[in-house]
Amino acid sequence: MKYRLLLLPLALAACSQTPQASGPAASATATTATTAMSAAGAAAAPAADIRLLGAYHWQLTNATDSTGQRIDALFVRPDKPIQLDFSAGRLSVSNSCNNLGGGYNINNGRLQMSPMVSTMMACFDPALAALDDAITQRLQGSPRLNLQADANTPHLQLITERRDTLSFTGLPTPETRYGGPGQTVFMEVAAHTVPCHHPLMPGKQCLQVRERHFDKNGLPAGTPGAWHPLYQDIDGYTHEPGIRNVIRVKRFAIRNAPADAPSVAYVLDLVVESHQVSQ
Repeated sequence: MKYRLLLLPLALAACSQTPQASGPAASATATTATTAMSAAGAAAAPAADIRLLGAYHWQLTNATDSTGQRIDALFVRPDKPIQLDFSAGRLSVSNSCNNLGGGYNINNGRLQMSPMVSTMMACFDPALAALDDAITQRLQGSPRLNLQADANTPHLQLITERRDTLSFTGLPTPETRYGGPGQTVFMEVAAHTVPCHHPLMPGKQCLQVRERHFDKNGLPAGTPGAWHPLYQDIDGYTHEPGIRNVIRVKRFAIRNAPADAPSVAYVLDLVVESHQVSQ
């Protein structure tokens, strides 16, 4: 029984987004810059700051109103904090009820968003449903943007015109972690794992996968690859027994990998299609 299907043309369209920073560039920027992008006199954000914004996932760690009170409406799911991602002139918001996004500019230290668009998922938890509006309101109206970077953990702060203060911590994107852009591939993951030999993990079970191909219209193309066990995890992917998935992943080369370790890493980008498979 099929229970989830995303339109593949939309999934394929998202593949065209270009990573904004590589690991070395981001590291050099983080090491040398302690930047307040709100400094007067700069009409637009420096290129180094734009690269730094694109090199990290920005997760909300604190939010207070003008009186210093925590804005609880922005922390509906503590295990999935609101996340901002800056890429190719677009700001995306995830971990809300819907995925939100829109074009952006930074002028005179202020974030300027175009009208935001949203997916149309219905969320039955009223607090989660209200989260979309809570974060959208605070991204509109030219909030002041402060970016502070050091060699370890960068921080981003948005101060709205109502003097709400939203604080974010940067987590490196896969492109930053692995030092360059990955290759986008589609994989089909079988519903059930298979035993696979691992000298350090007796009885290990591996995902069984095969590569899939699609044309520009999102239709299956060519012949799927052969099924084979995958002797490593897919970062961000959680397997559910009995569920067969088609997923979009980014494949990254691992530089100077040890001889007994994988030479590539797989990072989940999108679950495109899911089917429940009978025993």
